[in-house]
Amino acid sequence: MHTAVVWFRRDFRLHDHTALAQALHWAKERQGKLLFFFHFDPYFSNERTYHHEYFFQTVEQFRQTLRQQYGIHVHILHGDVDDVFVRLIRCTRMNAIFFNKDEVGRGKERDDYVQALLQKHGVDVYAYDDAHMHEAFDVLKADGTPYKVYTPYYRAWRKRPKRFPLSIDMDLLCAHMLHITPLSEDDERAFTHWLSKCTKRWERTSEQDALIALQHFIETALPHYDKKRDIPSVAGTSRLSPHLKTGTISIRTVFHAVVQQFGNSYDEAVETYIKELAWRDFYHMIYAHFPFTKTEAFIEKYRHLPWSRDDERFQAWKEGKTGFPIVDAGMRQLKEEGWLHNRVRMIVASFLTKDYLIDWRMGEQYFQHMLIDYDEASNIGGWQWAASVGTDAVPYFRVFNPIEQSKKFDPDGMYIRTYVPELAFFPSPHIHEPWKSNFNINYPAPTVDHRLQRQRAIALFQMSELV
Repeated sequence: MHTAVVWFRRDFRLHDHTALAQALHWAKERQGKLLFFFHFDPYFSNERTYHHEYFFQTVEQFRQTLRQQYGIHVHILHGDVDDVFVRLIRCTRMNAIFFNKDEVGRGKERDDYVQALLQKHGVDVYAYDDAHMHEAFDVLKADGTPYKVYTPYYRAWRKRPKRFPLSIDMDLLCAHMLHITPLSEDDERAFTHWLSKCTKRWERTSEQDALIALQHFIETALPHYDKKRDIPSVAGTSRLSPHLKTGTISIRTVFHAVVQQFGNSYDEAVETYIKELAWRDFYHMIYAHFPFTKTEAFIEKYRHLPWSRDDERFQAWKEGKTGFPIVDAGMRQLKEEGWLHNRVRMIVASFLTKDYLIDWRMGEQYFQHMLIDYDEASNIGGWQWAASVGTDAVPYFRVFNPIEQSKKFDPDGMYIRTYVPELAFFPSPHIHEPWKSNFNINYPAPTVDHRLQRQRAIALFQMSELV
């Protein structure tokens, strides 16, 4: 009997799943069987973060959905790569493995290693690009080198044909599933035990939840996306980033649903949203071509800036106790929900790097732990943009004023009141600068003078220009 394993990683869906579609075609041609598998990697399970808890809860939701709706079991093995894949070969006698590969970071290193290991044992390996509209080497300049500026990249990206979502014949899939007892009941119990210790529970983590969220966004927020996406107090964004991270929905499904709803004559709102999808591909491309950006600034002359590592200020930033309401609201939302509005991400990142002058890498690492939608390439790109050290970044002399940002994007203070209860009943005219009022409140005074820190930030960069 021909047997193939489908290795699920961050693609917990059945619709438009490239590796699954190809595996089913393989099984149909050979009258073979398929087995679903997830690697419970100690590299992630040993560190308990919001990012990991949300991810593993999504895995469990996916397993429950497949078991309840289709009688399909997703097998779990726990251990390091060598141990797990040797056991997988021994237990399944598989002929082939199908998965959607990573192009960047530790994921790429793991995939390359696993491919060599499996091929050494005579297993055919089929790995596919699936996570982006265009992968890291799809959209390049005419000379074959990567773009370093977003606008020309987007023009080229926009012209490229877009793949359509793939459908899966569920009756055919069920007919080709291999039904056996769990490969390791001990490993599956270990996974269940890990989940039982989660500090927070998230709802709406399934593929169906993602599809509902997409339709809701198209019907309610997309028509006004260009005007309301920067206002954190309203539901003006798609909130699909956690689903794209875990793969409960594909980027192709999102793109084509938006396009089909409005046709090819994009208005400003649709074009603005599609540009955001392209930013995701752009940062992925940058990270794949310039992997050093995980720990080093993209701009060489800014790699040795004398950033601060002030622990007291860093703690105030993490706890949302900087004395600047919009910054504190954002950091408290992050701590409470594991998610943060994109405009506020820019504000808090700018504050940490330009007002506190703290190393952008400290902020990037903190977001890695806290964000349920953490995407390595996008997060690195976003932090380097805010710190003015990345590709196509905000100029160093453009320093976000947290007070003006607050007044512009949260004029009535609705967002601030939601996450800073000390200011919940504070009158609107003073909520952006509570220290200027005569009210007696239990809220910290500003921990820095923004005007002074802005001057220091600019001087920091100007010194590097002279070196």
